[in-house]
Amino acid sequence: MKILFRLLSVVAVLVAAASVTFFAQLLVPGDRATTILNLQNGREQEWTAAELAPVNAKFGFDDPLALQYLHYVGGLLKGDLGTSYTQYQSVTSVIGAQIGPSLVLTAAALVVAWGLAVGVTLLTVKRGRFVTGLGSGWETFAASLPTYWVGVVLLVVLAVKIPVFPVIGGSGVWGTVLPVLTLAIPLAGFLGQVTRDEFDKVLDQPFVTTARTRGMGDTAVRLRHGLRHAVLPGITLSGWALGALISGAVIAENIYGRPGIGQVLVTAVNTRDVPTVSGIVLVVAGVYVVANLLVDLAYAAVDPRLRTHAKAATA
Repeated sequence: MKILFRLLSVVAVLVAAASVTFFAQLLVPGDRATTILNLQNGREQEWTAAELAPVNAKFGFDDPLALQYLHYVGGLLKGDLGTSYTQYQSVTSVIGAQIGPSLVLTAAALVVAWGLAVGVTLLTVKRGRFVTGLGSGWETFAASLPTYWVGVVLLVVLAVKIPVFPVIGGSGVWGTVLPVLTLAIPLAGFLGQVTRDEFDKVLDQPFVTTARTRGMGDTAVRLRHGLRHAVLPGITLSGWALGALISGAVIAENIYGRPGIGQVLVTAVNTRDVPTVSGIVLVVAGVYVVANLLVDLAYAAVDPRLRTHAKAATA
């Protein structure tokens, strides 16, 4: 029953996001058929009703608004995101051709951010006032950095002044390092802050003291007892972070000239390709929803007490 409720919630959220994007299309100034013809011909001009008629018929712009909405939502349920105004192919295929590099960039940035956050936490919490302050200060500094600024600084320093990495990122492993760091460094600051607070509290718990008195070393205590409890707030934050990262990928992809939906989105916005923009918005919303489901699964995997409580509730 709980799984069915979650699935219905997922569908409801996606339909709500689709509804917002559909009505947002209608708020864009100008006639849609005129926009399409202007894009096809590369100039701004007025078109006669006879010239606009084929476009209105093809895209269903003459249908009643309710029918357009039902057709739009029905198409989404079948995986149809509409037709691109500028590329004259389905939005699904346009996004599908570019989503891979964006997902790779997003996943890699999340992994690196977690690695930085956990590493700094393990190395600095309760290691003396100076070291602890150093770690805390780094996290605050990293969390305050704008993603665009990080990207430009890394590009200038590590690609232009010291040419270790390519200026144009591409999709290769070496060219992915700077885009990943651009997204990962600010996120590592946020993850480190919430993990540090929890980690600091856990190390004062009685079960940690008991483990130490039984002869367990400091490193083992931190890894086996402290870390498991401390990462739970960070896992919750990761659900939001995953969606935010794929949104932020737009910045990294444009700074480093990487392929991905970020490049597609910028081009679509500049050319007023509304179906493509709406499709990308829906994809990002879908990532948010899937991320929240993954967070729930990760919670249960990290903390067995949650599985016990769930079984007790359903018994």
